[in-house]
Amino acid sequence: MRCTPRPFARRPPAMLRGVAVGLVLAALGCSVVPQNRREYLADPTMQVQDDPLEARASRKLWTSREGAAGGDAKPAGGGCGCSN
Repeated sequence: MRCTPRPFARRPPAMLRGVAVGLVLAALGCSVVPQNRREYLADPTMQVQDDPLEARASRKLWTSREGAAGGDAKPAGGGCGCSN
């Protein structure tokens, strides 16, 4: 009986090493922000939404449209959102 080499025999350890390197790099990017530097992260330019009023209107629209009861930390309502 003749042994034939498997072409992907060395692939899992290399892939495992790649995943491990990726996890280490991702972990190095995590850090705790000191209390005196959090003011820079709370700056309005660092927010995902540009306009907070537009974001609130959009949330209200989607919670009433989807019927999400309490989805926006508000008491469960219902219907079309006319009474809010």
